[in-house]
This record gives sequence, C-alpha cells and structure tokens, in this order.
Amino acid sequence: MTTMETAVTTQVYRVYIKAPATKVWSAITSREWTEKYGYGGWAEFDLRAGAPYQIHPSQAMVDASHRMGYEIADVIIDGEVIEADEPRRLVLTWRMLMDPAMAAEGFTRLTYELDEHEGVTRLTVTHELDNAPGLAAMVRGDAESTGAGGGWAWILSDLKSLLETGEGFPR
Repeated sequence: MTTMETAVTTQVYRVYIKAPATKVWSAITSREWTEKYGYGGWAEFDLRAGAPYQIHPSQAMVDASHRMGYEIADVIIDGEVIEADEPRRLVLTWRMLMDPAMAAEGFTRLTYELDEHEGVTRLTVTHELDNAPGLAAMVRGDAESTGAGGGWAWILSDLKSLLETGEGFPR
C-alpha cells in the first residue's frame, strides 16, 4: 500500500488602509502604482476573466541582478485573471518564475478582497498554495534573513505606507 500526502496551505493577510477602495484597486492593478511598492516589479493586466497578466522586473531589479552576476527574466510572475469585480474582488492564478524550483510548483490561486467603509479599505489577500511548499515559505517571509524578502506581510505593509503617506519603504 502506498500513502501519498498532499500539502494544502492557505495564507490569509489583512491590512486596513486609509484610502478609498478605488485607489487600492488601482495600486494593485496599474503599472504606475505596482512599481512603487513591494519589490518594485510592474504589473501588466487585462482585467477580463481568462486573460493573462504578467509582472515584470523593475529596472532596479534588472540592475541588481547584473551586479550579482545573473540575468533576471523579463516576466517574473505570470497567471490568468479568474475574476475581476472592480474595486471589490480580484482572483488570479499566480506563478513565480524567478526561481526554477518555485516555477515548477506551478500555479497557485491569489484572491484580493477589498471592502471600504468610511474612507478605510480592508484589504484581504488569500493565497492558496496547494502543493507549493517552496513558494509558501517565500511568501510567508521565511527567507527574509537570506535576502528573499518579507513576503506578503512586507508587501502589504509597504502598500499601506505608500497609499497613506505617499512614500513606500526604502529600497
């Protein structure tokens, strides 16, 4: 008899941002915003169900990779839009391409839910990481001490700072 285990990991992050949901939505989906927070990649979205989307490295990311002696791909995250209900809900497939082992783990499911009340938006990010243990560790921030970043908690904290103060974290 053979026994197989299937890893199911769902991570949920929530942040309250003093900004309208339309502005938070724009920060999640538009190039002008996405390259200002997180790790600096810029998003290219077609917000129709079934349409592809991509995250590209910023010039700073490209320059840093050259200094460290490696090339970075033109597309670092890709996926497909499953549902887009502006400015309330965005559901995507999501695959990290920067690391071959994580790319091999395949597509995961990422959901953004926005709920605005009196000028404050509650942003909930749910990342379903079934059978993607390497990616789950990375987006949880487990490899922050090695320079891999603080995962979703760091990205969402940076987004909150940017929208509330006009300045993101130092790069």
